Amino acid sequence: MPINFNSALGVHPQALMLREKRGEILAANLANADTPDYKARDLDFKSAFKQALSPNNSVTSESSSLKLTNNEHLAGQQTMLGATLMYRNPQQSSLDGNTVEGHIEQAKYAENSVQYEASLSFLKGNFSDLLTAIKGQ
Repeated sequence: MPINFNSALGVHPQALMLREKRGEILAANLANADTPDYKARDLDFKSAFKQALSPNNSVTSESSSLKLTNNEHLAGQQTMLGATLMYRNPQQSSLDGNTVEGHIEQAKYAENSVQYEASLSFLKGNFSDLLTAIKGQ
């Protein structure tokens, strides 16, 4: 039975990549907490993960975006790794139009970091198992 990386590592490489991208989005939200009219964004991890696991999808490629040829054209939906970037609805609106709520962003960033570490630990375990199999122990 042949062993390849896809069967040996499972879904963890895709999950790790999505967690990394979500972490970047959440970090951008935190960095712009004081920027007027900044709208907090987030990635729907479940739909992005489903998209990443579909057999005819390549997670590594960014989706194509519409090319704007005129300043009056509206930009289409922004997607990242097959999932639509969504705006977060604030629980308490700000007077300057900023929708970043620091405590929520910090909690989501911490949650995402823990899940990133979990995926990394699973990958480390899978590589350890592969190394054991290669050594024949």
